[in-house]
Amino acid sequence: MISATEALQKLVDGNRRFVAGETHCAPLEVQAHRAALVEGQKPFAVILSCSDSRAPTEVIFDQGLGALFVVRVAGNIAAASQIGSVEYAVENLGAQLVVVMGHTSCGAVAAAIAQIKDGAEIASPHLRSVVDQIRPVVDADSPADAVRANVRHSVQVLQTESLVLQGHSEEGGLKIVGAEYSLGTGEVRFL
Repeated sequence: MISATEALQKLVDGNRRFVAGETHCAPLEVQAHRAALVEGQKPFAVILSCSDSRAPTEVIFDQGLGALFVVRVAGNIAAASQIGSVEYAVENLGAQLVVVMGHTSCGAVAAAIAQIKDGAEIASPHLRSVVDQIRPVVDADSPADAVRANVRHSVQVLQTESLVLQGHSEEGGLKIVGAEYSLGTGEVRFL
């Protein structure tokens, strides 16, 4: 098991390789590594990120099979099932780092802003449940600030609403941090 600090550095280094176009995850290595993972996984980090197709987490951090435990949901919200997934990875797989990663031009955040500004109606109760998680923490005047506020809110939810994560933070060195991915540059900025 690696520490949260070491895990964060691996993500930073991987994102630098991604931005520079010098990724290490070659297809042949992935195939060979797949067989080694059949018996189990030991991801070094958990990433709660948006399900936007333009933000593929493993690619952004230049990590291969088994390296990251990724939980993806529109708007990178921390609702009950996402919290449970993060708890599972920390409790059962030994991850010491949790990153909540939002991204620029997030559609879920834009939907929350539209609802605040225009009172836009959301017909689907399922989509409305995602927007309802985001709406209270976003500023309708600044989409960029809204993305970061939403990330910080999900970090706070994980830190305060999970006794499992609180216990690992206090006793085991677990770190929960926020990040923002830029669709334009490919860079991840840790908040």
